[in-house]
Amino acid sequence: MAQHNFVAIRKPRADERPLWDLMEAAIGTYGLLVAHNLKLFPYLAEQPRTLQEVCDALKIVRRPADALLTLCVSAGLLRVQDRRYSLTSLAEDYLLEGSSTYFGGFLDLLIAIDSSGGLSVEAFKKAVLTNSPQIFGGGDLFKSLEEQAALAREFTRGMHGHSMGAALAWPEMLDLSACQLLLDIGGGSGAHCIGATLRWPNLQAVVYDLAPVCEAAEEFIARYGLQGRVRTQAGDMWSDAFPSADLHFYSNIYHDWPPEKGRLLTQKSFESLEPGGRLVIHEALYDDDKTGPLTVAAANMVMLLSVEGQQYSGRELSALLTEVGFTDIEIKPTCGYWSIVTGRKP
Repeated sequence: MAQHNFVAIRKPRADERPLWDLMEAAIGTYGLLVAHNLKLFPYLAEQPRTLQEVCDALKIVRRPADALLTLCVSAGLLRVQDRRYSLTSLAEDYLLEGSSTYFGGFLDLLIAIDSSGGLSVEAFKKAVLTNSPQIFGGGDLFKSLEEQAALAREFTRGMHGHSMGAALAWPEMLDLSACQLLLDIGGGSGAHCIGATLRWPNLQAVVYDLAPVCEAAEEFIARYGLQGRVRTQAGDMWSDAFPSADLHFYSNIYHDWPPEKGRLLTQKSFESLEPGGRLVIHEALYDDDKTGPLTVAAANMVMLLSVEGQQYSGRELSALLTEVGFTDIEIKPTCGYWSIVTGRKP
């Protein structure tokens, strides 16, 4: 008689919702990108619309229209009243092009990366197996200096809306009344210089980045009418001397690089600043025990896919600043998942 090995059935000890939340969140991202690409949000900004009006405007039938609308309602982007859909304040602030905190450029960037095959299971698997970036210059994706310059400009414009909400928040958390010149190292679009100078009228600022990035930053500086207070300076943060400033600022720079590179930048800032000068690092931080938040852990997977770096905890960055010689170290949550870690040169 054949022997059968039966599997014992055991009731699970935990609710399965965290798994579903993690898996379906990725699908929700694609729904958001499709809704953005189809220009659903500017259409609904005109006036509340019915499901049938959305179908007619987007040229889709009721089933997919209902799926997109329900996703956006559940995410807090839309509200529905009397069977008409309209934008919430969240969507108005981040998904309409006229807003200073418009996320659309960043969403367009994600669509472009996905179209090139950059956001795929295979790409993430290869990043895990090889410990090497797969997008933004990984491999042979960008072969010429012209292509690299074009990518830098496109990336800078895409990241601007991604940065503006945070850039308007952190300057409220620090007293910068005694500071005269902010040097935003790897400053991208200039969003943080714009936010800081709008809050502190005594402050001048310099966006310090590669030349193609500075070209894009000048567009945003002019858009906000800050040419008299914010300027750009092209340079290489690794090989060129930093211009004189009493406040050094890094946003989303440390997470691009391995710890030893972060230490080099910290040391370089310490040596460049005069006594009393301040260093500010702006990042989405892990908890000190590095068990979360989930969003930061997911962002760390993006770092694995795109660059050589990783997300850090406030404890790790504080230890780095202390090791180099900075004192009066503080960690301040600012908005959303963002925080600043700051110290002074004695």
